Amino acid sequence: MRTVRAYIGLGANLGDSAATLTAAVHALGALPGARLAGVSRLYVTVPVEVTDQPDFHNAVVALDVPAGPGRNAGPIALLLALKSIERAFGRRERLRYGPRELDLDLLLFGQEQMRVERPEDGRSPDPAKATRLLEVPHPKVGCRLFALAPLADLAPDLVPPGWCESVEAARARRESIEGASAVRAAASWDADLGRWVEGPALP
Repeated sequence: MRTVRAYIGLGANLGDSAATLTAAVHALGALPGARLAGVSRLYVTVPVEVTDQPDFHNAVVALDVPAGPGRNAGPIALLLALKSIERAFGRRERLRYGPRELDLDLLLFGQEQMRVERPEDGRSPDPAKATRLLEVPHPKVGCRLFALAPLADLAPDLVPPGWCESVEAARARRESIEGASAVRAAASWDADLGRWVEGPALP
């Protein structure tokens, strides 16, 4: 079975969000046919748009997943799995750009470029994602430092399809706009322990 390297953005800022993201990493690794290929550092990030809320924890997971039997099949199947995990973690509809129990975003799916109607079960309850379209690469990943910083931990030299710069170049550009204090590395993933451990250095 052919596999594709996908990158999933994780975010939460309600309850013990670091523990939530740890559990979410394991849930992603347990998806049928999936293999956990990498986990970024855990970041504490300032909220965007709606700033009167707790800081977020964010990370990115590299996941090798089945490519699917035809065009778009793999990304759509993964999207449905992500939404199912969000619901299992108690994700509820809230204020646009507001607090989240768990947010899972499909950032990249190999070299796939697509823009298709989301299936009903793949639509988020979050009004911030009012569009019914599934877009890959994620249309906002290139302008969100909270996504670019952890993505650059895993694939700094990657040039996503449709981009004219690497992930690391995009990260540096956004940092110059948002400021280095917008994201703070708080922990690194210990694969043996299956959790993040304090300290910003990569394993």
